[in-house]
Order: sequence, then C-alpha cells, then structure tokens
Amino acid sequence: MATTTSESHRSQAHAELVRALELLWHGHTPTGRGPKPGLTVAAIVDAAIDVADADGVEALSMRRIARELGVGTMTLYRYVPDKNVLLALLLDRFSAPSEEQPLLPRTWRDTLEFDAHSGRALYLRHPWLLQVNMARPALGPGSVAGLERTMSGLTDLAMSDQDKLNVITALDGYVTGAVRQQIFYEQISEESGLDDEAFWGGQLPFMEAAMASGTYPTMASLSSDTFEGTWEETFDLGLSCFLDGLELRVRRG
Repeated sequence: MATTTSESHRSQAHAELVRALELLWHGHTPTGRGPKPGLTVAAIVDAAIDVADADGVEALSMRRIARELGVGTMTLYRYVPDKNVLLALLLDRFSAPSEEQPLLPRTWRDTLEFDAHSGRALYLRHPWLLQVNMARPALGPGSVAGLERTMSGLTDLAMSDQDKLNVITALDGYVTGAVRQQIFYEQISEESGLDDEAFWGGQLPFMEAAMASGTYPTMASLSSDTFEGTWEETFDLGLSCFLDGLELRVRRG
C-alpha cells in the first residue's frame, strides 16, 4: 500500500513538472469550446505576485487569484492547473535577466557583484520568496536565460564549468542568508511592537552592569560605534570578502 501511494505521488509530481514545463516553454493552449476567456498566463502570474506582495505566500490560492482577476476559479484552472505549477511560473519570471543588467563584455567579478546586488534587491522587494523552495526549479526560458547571461559573464573566470556553477550557488546562499537576517530583523521589530530604541534601551542597564563586572573584557573594550553598522555595509563587506577570496583562489591556480 505504501509503495502504491509513493508511486502515485511520484506520478502526480512528474505530471505537474511536465505541465509546468509545457506552460513555460510553449505557453497556454486553449481547450474546450466557446469564446476564449480574456486571460493570459502572464496576467495570472502578475496577479499572483500582487497577492503575494500584499499578503504573503500563504495567501496564494487559485480562488484568491481568480477573484483578483474577476474570473471564476474553474476558468483559471484552464490556464494553470494548480498552485505548484503557478509557483514554477513565478520563479521562472523572477529568474529571467533584468532589463537593468549590463550587456557584455564584463568581468567575472562585475557579473557576480551585479547578480548579488540584484538578487538582494529582489528579495527585499518580495520577502515572501524566502519561503518558497527554489532548490530544484523547473527550468523555463526565464531561468535558462538568466543562467546563460551569468555564465556568459564568467568566461574570464579560470575555473571549470562545474566550479563556476558551484560559485553561483554559493553566492546565492550568501545573498539569501544575508537578506533573511535583515528581513527577520525588520519583521520582529514590527511583530513585537518594540522599535530599536525601546528594545535595546530595555537591555542597556543589564549590559552596563555586565560590562562593568570584568567578566567580558573584550566586549567591554569594543569601540562605541561597533553596533552601528547598516545592513548595506554588512552585505557589501561580506560580498567583498567572498569575491576577494575567489580572486585569490584563482590567482593561486
């Protein structure tokens, strides 16, 4: 029984993947008789992004998106079969090269620096993306074009193709980790009802006593501006360290 259930689940997942790839690469083919609904897959993706931006990824449902578009839910299903396929369409949209991306030629460092900053900006505009599992995306024209642009910008990086892809993956891990920390910090400030002044001010008497105790001499000797760095400064420093380390590794061969 368990084997049958597992096979059924695998078959369903495979069917969803194929349907997502068909939509990504070939677009929507109208089915059924009667007048064609005035919808497009692109319009559905636009509406889904608006919903997620407003109320988070939890609000994404076929019923909600249909309501936003002013159509029946069953009409929406004629274009996108389920939420999983919809998420694949969303991720492919976000993975496509941005119009602001500079044209070649550019160095590998220019390429990775641009990708890191544009990735950070994307997550900050759409924080809900951090809740979507993007580890194994359906490769549509947007994501393939994005990877094509990035790999084309790494032609002067003296590494194997496998190592180049590993670098891209490692850099994305840095970007998502840094952005997650910033977003969580901002969210907890809003959720708790305590701004920075109230939060840190409440801890000040305890910290002053702890620093005066002599138990934490290194912490007590820190400069007064130690904790005044911005999120942008933290991100840029981490990115510079990543790229400097990569450059040193390439020089060493």
